[in-house]
Amino acid sequence: MEKRRSEGVSAVSVRDKKIFRLGELFCGPGGLALGARNAKAEKNGALYAIEHEWATDYDKDSCETYARNISPGRPETVVCQNIRSLNLESLPPIDAFAYGFPCNDFSIVGEKKGFNGAFGPLYEYGVKVLNRFRPEFFVAENVGGITSANDGIAFEKILDDLENSGNGYRLTAHLYKFEEYGIPQTRHRIIIVGMDKKTGLVFRVPKPATPHKPVTVREALENPPIPPSTPNQELTSQSQKVIERLKSIRPGENAWNADLPDHLKLNVKGAKLSQIYKRLDPDKPAYTITGSGGGGTHGYHWSEPRALTNRERARIQTFPDNFVFHGSKESVRKQMGMAVPPKMSEIIFTAVLKTFAGIEYPSVSPSWKPQLSLF
Repeated sequence: MEKRRSEGVSAVSVRDKKIFRLGELFCGPGGLALGARNAKAEKNGALYAIEHEWATDYDKDSCETYARNISPGRPETVVCQNIRSLNLESLPPIDAFAYGFPCNDFSIVGEKKGFNGAFGPLYEYGVKVLNRFRPEFFVAENVGGITSANDGIAFEKILDDLENSGNGYRLTAHLYKFEEYGIPQTRHRIIIVGMDKKTGLVFRVPKPATPHKPVTVREALENPPIPPSTPNQELTSQSQKVIERLKSIRPGENAWNADLPDHLKLNVKGAKLSQIYKRLDPDKPAYTITGSGGGGTHGYHWSEPRALTNRERARIQTFPDNFVFHGSKESVRKQMGMAVPPKMSEIIFTAVLKTFAGIEYPSVSPSWKPQLSLF
């Protein structure tokens, strides 16, 4: 019989199991959670694993997707509520914490408001969770642009606040290039792992597995092929002009560098995003999957003149075909773009569990070097 731990004990021990209970803020559809659930480590007969305890997000469809796929037997553990009105005191204890705090104000696309935007300060709610529950470790994810927001001051402030929350955390922050880890997508994100200083443990960045031979988008979408009956595989209607434009754009090209006839060229002034009507190169990883879709930003197949389906986006994001997204086609596309690829999440959480188990694994130096004052 499994015994729930009392607060203050390191992890739930069930004979030869150590289970960390996971709480999440800004959980989205469940990319981080799926990776955490799939992560395992074993040493000397002891199994280290992570189980969902609670999660919260303000987006109803994301919460439905999460509950359906991560906690189908316990939908009440997914709290759909604005973080600003969430009562942390009502949530049960956790041993592990994860959050991909909103990146809108830290993205390299847009105004890059940093702390001056509406979303920048939301990371502070994660600090509140760490102070309230004092989990043994946490994983935080954000866009690479966070390191330059507010001239770099925002990132240092975030790191300092995280390091000094709870019992104090030893941080490892690194810019991960997901295509170097077997993810069929050039998605670059900052991931911060914090280990409770009381454990005496230091997280090491897992060594990239595919730095010179990345998984291509052709492999992701064709091995195996996606059955037409797979959920979220609906096609997007394309106008005849868009179809004609795509036929004139070769794989890897976009609307700006393709040799388009005058009547198919875009009349756009100012910034010209490289992903506008950009067709995938089948022999390379996909470019970054985003939640947008208007104005030629859907992501486009390399051989068929059409936008990607949401299931194709899910494949590129490494969600399994039996992971069903809830909501309209536009809502699902948005959920997909905001999600952490679960296979990348699994790599991070597996390394965390190996750290607790005392299992060595190949590692590299983190891209962020801590200031002496932080440690």
